[in-house]
Amino acid sequence: MAYVTKIGSLETYEKGVIEVRDDLKHYLFSNIYEVANRSGPFERVAVAKNIEYVAEVMKVDGDSDWYTAAHDEFAIVMDGEITINFIMLDAERPAHNGAAKLTGTPAGRKMGRVIARRGHEVLLPRGAAYQFTASKPGVVLIQTMLGPVTVERWAEICTLA
Repeated sequence: MAYVTKIGSLETYEKGVIEVRDDLKHYLFSNIYEVANRSGPFERVAVAKNIEYVAEVMKVDGDSDWYTAAHDEFAIVMDGEITINFIMLDAERPAHNGAAKLTGTPAGRKMGRVIARRGHEVLLPRGAAYQFTASKPGVVLIQTMLGPVTVERWAEICTLA
């Protein structure tokens, strides 16, 4: 049997299916592009959760607020071209898990930026602030911990296979 890998985008995606020989009520899934299309810019919607760890989908369109976390996070660009700006914070980082939104541009030393495209993974280091920016809508998947900016909408985004 031949398998075909299809790469989705914000503009074009096909809802997937799960093929299991089990009770389908044990399995829920969502489509990250569908979630991003239904979300506001920079809304960090959890699409996977394992205890306190989450994968958040974010639609990037324009310039986001600045974020920071007390731990490393990772961002994978799923669609578009996204620039991530970094500042090493002068102030102490938050003590809680998950990302936190900062007010305004934080004080600190500019660390530079990363320009990432589909498939690129970027480390969002602890102790640093980061900002997402894109001239056209894109999608980023962020591996982090459940925190103050994580949006949980499981009943809306998950469907039975």
